[in-house]
Amino acid sequence: MDRHEKKRLRDYIGEHLDVSSKRLTDDEATFLSDFIDETYKGRTESRTTSRDGWSSDGKYTRRETFTYTFTDDIGIRQDYEYQDDDGESGTSTYVITDARGILNWFRDRT
Repeated sequence: MDRHEKKRLRDYIGEHLDVSSKRLTDDEATFLSDFIDETYKGRTESRTTSRDGWSSDGKYTRRETFTYTFTDDIGIRQDYEYQDDDGESGTSTYVITDARGILNWFRDRT
């Protein structure tokens, strides 16, 4: 990929994702361009796990649900929810809108 093509691709990616201060290889830039062009929008993926833990009150079981949604704005929303068998629960949400975060998200799932 020549300099001009890479700059054009980086500018295109920058219209949709934060690429400031990010170095991208040719393969990463191509992947992100394809990600932007693909029809991921609206797709959701969920994963539920259960694990045991220890607290001062003894052993407990935690059920965790991770939900990933490809947002209408180019990005990935991560929703986390947990429920302990002792009644404790909580939620959190995190949205990935930067190029490196999206690359890392896909890398962690392969």
